[in-house]
Amino acid sequence: MKMTTVKLKNILKERFSNENYRTSYNRDKDTFRVEWKDSKQGITITLPNVVSKYDERGKVAIDDLTEHVEEALRIMNEEHHLSGKEKHIFPVIRATSFPTETKSGEKMVYKDHTAETRIYYALDLGKSYRLIDESLLEKEGWTKERIDEVAAFNLRSLEIDYKKDTVAENDFYFVAKQDGYDASHILNEAFLEEMKLNAKGELAVAVPHQDVLIIADIQNKTGYDILAQMTMKFFAEGRIPITSLSFIYEDKHLEPIFILAKNRPEKK
Repeated sequence: MKMTTVKLKNILKERFSNENYRTSYNRDKDTFRVEWKDSKQGITITLPNVVSKYDERGKVAIDDLTEHVEEALRIMNEEHHLSGKEKHIFPVIRATSFPTETKSGEKMVYKDHTAETRIYYALDLGKSYRLIDESLLEKEGWTKERIDEVAAFNLRSLEIDYKKDTVAENDFYFVAKQDGYDASHILNEAFLEEMKLNAKGELAVAVPHQDVLIIADIQNKTGYDILAQMTMKFFAEGRIPITSLSFIYEDKHLEPIFILAKNRPEKK
């Protein structure tokens, strides 16, 4: 069956026919919105994007979308607490272009990281998580310092698995557990220091999207070019892109690098 936005709209309308939901279709923008009747909080779906995924993956794409929207709506309708959930708070890396406010105007809790990245904080809810905003902090009586300390401690408690690949005598390590916190391991200083200690050459890292951390032991000039191509590819394919730039890790600091035609890094 050839999928169109109109057909998709009808499928979604049927799937979200729950009496607690209200659905609407914006013909001009080609979007479909599902929201709670009472609170009017909801999700807006860009239909042409889903049609493209359907063309690639078939019905599975619509099933995944339905599950994602249902989970997001559930989270919106629940009251969340930090106290008693301390072990479920983690840092997440986002691009500096990522919003600092929710759509309802609540300010997000975040911390500057590099010129390309910021640290936000997530309350893990099992299948998904909620990014923490300042109103939740105030309601719980928490400070930004406390949320940062708790999140950093929990991150260090996560097991780190990685796969290794050697290309042109350069070693690349990929942390890709896909638990939502792969890129967050760039904040684990002890881990980076261990990798630096065991590196034969210069250590570089990249967080092209949320679900991968690339660590590169660069042992020749070609290694920088390989890392740049690799990072750009991951960045283009990522569900939540972060940055296509790589970083040199030196003296516990991250310095963005640019890959030039001569395969040589230049510090920003």
